Amino acid sequence: MSSHDHSHHPRGESHGHDHDHGGHGRHGGRRHRLAHLLAPHSHDSADKVDGAMESSREGLRALWISLVILGATAAVQAVVVAFTGSVALLGDTLHNVADALTAIPLGIAFLLGRRKATRRYTYGFGRAEDLAGIVIVVFIAASAVAAAVAAIDRLRNPAAVDHLWAVAAAGGIGFVGNELVARYRIGVGRRIGSAALVADGLHARTDGFTSLAVLLGAGGVALGWGWADPVVGLAITVAIVMVLKDAALQIWRRLMDAVDPGVVDRAEAVLAATPGVEAVGALRLRWVGHRMHGEVDIAVDAALTVTDAHTIAVDAEHRLIHAVPRLARVTVHTDPAGHLLAHQVLAHHT
Repeated sequence: MSSHDHSHHPRGESHGHDHDHGGHGRHGGRRHRLAHLLAPHSHDSADKVDGAMESSREGLRALWISLVILGATAAVQAVVVAFTGSVALLGDTLHNVADALTAIPLGIAFLLGRRKATRRYTYGFGRAEDLAGIVIVVFIAASAVAAAVAAIDRLRNPAAVDHLWAVAAAGGIGFVGNELVARYRIGVGRRIGSAALVADGLHARTDGFTSLAVLLGAGGVALGWGWADPVVGLAITVAIVMVLKDAALQIWRRLMDAVDPGVVDRAEAVLAATPGVEAVGALRLRWVGHRMHGEVDIAVDAALTVTDAHTIAVDAEHRLIHAVPRLARVTVHTDPAGHLLAHQVLAHHT
């Protein structure tokens, strides 16, 4: 049988149907199938973009709010740098400025993600977020290099720092500001499924560690340990590298279309439990920006009419949409049970 593209709004939006737990039972299934025949779900791409646009708005809001917080933090630190001459605090200030500027590529990516798919970019422009994630990972790497260079230079060329209390206070402000931004970005990024925004939050956290190093270094200098500031800076560089590894791995997996195997298991279980589905074939899931797309082969009774097979496919897709978070589109291909089994055996031996 031919494949059917059954697309729904993202999880969490109103579908105009009763989704109580009993709705998927024997009688609920009949009502659901009848509802699809009388008032099928919209297949208009304009209806599907609403959820993506809403999450993009949330992402942009997170970027602008964090930009304001980091801008204010950097401004306060810059004033302190001007009358203390602290090189460590200057480096931290530059890190905060760079972190604030990461909002630019990610903001562009969110704006691009709002655009509708075209005949050239048939999946839309959600991948721009992953490209922005690469830029952010580069920024994190640059921060690690800069922190290491500054720490080594301070070890080789010790310098006095005036007004240690002001330097310590500015370092504390930098840590608090960056940690607030990090938690906010990471939380929003995970909620809307944006790996790039999560990576950007991790970047803010690395700069918070750098600010903490300034605070601890100032305390060490106050105790007469001139080496304390650069040594702590080197330790923080190691922490930054660890965060860099995690952020880079997350972006790499997105670029390679990786998904959580547990999500695949859940999707297969939902499909197998759908009435009328006799077997589940190949299941593919991929991220496009912060929305997931899927393709699946299912086997149905060969004696069914095309209409009955279509109804089963719609039911299977509907259940998937509600079981898998951020799943925006599923293409369900129905095959006669014997044909799918033969195809699976052939694919196994190929």
